Amino acid sequence: MQNAPTSSLVGEEYEVEVGPVAHGGHCIARTAENQVLFVRHTLPGEKVVARVTDGDTGSRFLRADAVRVIEPSKDRVEAPCPYAGPGKCGGCDWQHAKPGAQRRLKGEVIAEQLQRLAGLTPEEAGWDGTVMPAEGDKLPAGEVPAWRTRVQYTVDEEGRAGLRKHRSHDVQPIDRCLIAAPGVSELGVEKREWPQMAAVEAIAATGSNDRQVILTPKPGGRLPLVELDRPVSVLRVDEKDGGVHRVHGRAFVRERADDRTYRVGSGGFWQVHPQAADTLVRAVMQGLLPRKNDTALDLYCGVGLFAGAIGQRIGEKGAVLGIESGKRAVEDARHNLKDLDRVRIEHGKVDQVLPRTGITECDLIVLDPPRAGAGNQVVKHLSSLGARRIAYVACDPAALARDLAYFRDGGYRVRTLRAFDLFPMTHHVECVAILEPIAKAA
Repeated sequence: MQNAPTSSLVGEEYEVEVGPVAHGGHCIARTAENQVLFVRHTLPGEKVVARVTDGDTGSRFLRADAVRVIEPSKDRVEAPCPYAGPGKCGGCDWQHAKPGAQRRLKGEVIAEQLQRLAGLTPEEAGWDGTVMPAEGDKLPAGEVPAWRTRVQYTVDEEGRAGLRKHRSHDVQPIDRCLIAAPGVSELGVEKREWPQMAAVEAIAATGSNDRQVILTPKPGGRLPLVELDRPVSVLRVDEKDGGVHRVHGRAFVRERADDRTYRVGSGGFWQVHPQAADTLVRAVMQGLLPRKNDTALDLYCGVGLFAGAIGQRIGEKGAVLGIESGKRAVEDARHNLKDLDRVRIEHGKVDQVLPRTGITECDLIVLDPPRAGAGNQVVKHLSSLGARRIAYVACDPAALARDLAYFRDGGYRVRTLRAFDLFPMTHHVECVAILEPIAKAA
């Protein structure tokens, strides 16, 4: 049977009543023909004119922007950033919402994902339903916390630094990013031209005065002489192997958390919000409650943040094994934790390295997987190790909910869940779930 012909609906406008928030920074509405619209730049309960940005008559759903607000929500504010709005920068999702409303929306998304993918109510997850702001971020409506210590600028054809538009390769040139941390803004990346560059990443460490830019040249492009408003180290991304190499200055920045200094090399992963590392370490340690002589696993361990925190708390006879797939991150983790003889770091993918370790039991586990989550295979293995507590750090509530369902199949329940707004103005949110064996809870 032949499919009915479809026609593009891009540019079509619909007057709609806006329904609940959905995961991804948009809200759900329906056209008069009952076609689902995922609408950005709106809030639940509003009446808006939505202009379609993606989809056709045969699509399961359409994407759209609210281009006119007919009946605004009481939670709406005028976006402080001039680059926020339909067709502009895609970096922020909720500039038009009061800070408290943003956190409520994130809480609703977490609750919906837990229910839909794990069959858990907030009460069953040991969660009070709140999303906590980071220290110093509780600001009045219309003010924006400057939290982003790493900003990836894209360079347009004229050599101007900007940020990508939503779901697009198009560049929105900017003269300032409101959510960029002061250490990034003071470099002045947006004020100069970047000929022959495809991207410029600016990094401002919070544990030191280290500043760094990572340049990605266009094919065949030559590096410019970098003269910014503050002293800065320069690295470049190799065109052939994608590796990050030092041009001048340090190849790393120094970060600080839990009274330790961490070296983070070649643009490696570190939490972007200045308060994030300490906030998450506190939540994980309060949940795990490490004891002297414990054995622990730190999976997807990065440069060793949680391995270091546990290693300092388990005494001389305890042991921590960290596993990390990034080669440079492993080098950094070993350097960062070299004073802790009881901590060992292995290089490789968790699903491949963990079975080879021969470990059959441990006391504690912390995992901080990438956005896609750990997956059923890894969770099944972890559930077999008999840990008395597991801390799951998640930057994606959907992946967290899926993995919590796998843990339940493996005999673990959620003891507590906490949520932190470590990405203000965006739809992203960080969660820490503490799990324990169901048999113990019973």
